[in-house]
Amino acid sequence: MANAEAEWKGTLKEGAGTMKLGSGSYEGAFTWASRFADGKGTNPEELIGAAHAGCFSMFLSALLTNAGFTPTRIHTTAKVHLGAGPAIDKIELNTEAEVPGIDDAAFQEKAAAAKAGCPVSKALAAVGDIQLTATLVG
Repeated sequence: MANAEAEWKGTLKEGAGTMKLGSGSYEGAFTWASRFADGKGTNPEELIGAAHAGCFSMFLSALLTNAGFTPTRIHTTAKVHLGAGPAIDKIELNTEAEVPGIDDAAFQEKAAAAKAGCPVSKALAAVGDIQLTATLVG
């Protein structure tokens, strides 16, 4: 189980809030401007992106390890697009991995399985477009 909390004070455009992880490892401010413009602070979509990138990387590592490959490094970024509604309408996962001994076809198979199987991907199933670019490096 994971815990997090948020508090918002004031109106939508003039108000401000904070989001905090239950572990205490992160606490940050958010505002209308940090979510919908270029304001200072974070936003829920940024935190969803971090969660998705982290979950995908760990799940890919598990799949590779279970297949007999030891990944040296997996680096994943996630771009979360907030469209009309507002609604999250697209997520772009980009991963680069160093995995000695694996060929690109086997790597692509594991990357696709990680995209489909990681718990955060499953939780985000309502997002209509989750794209993956997976690159084997090294």
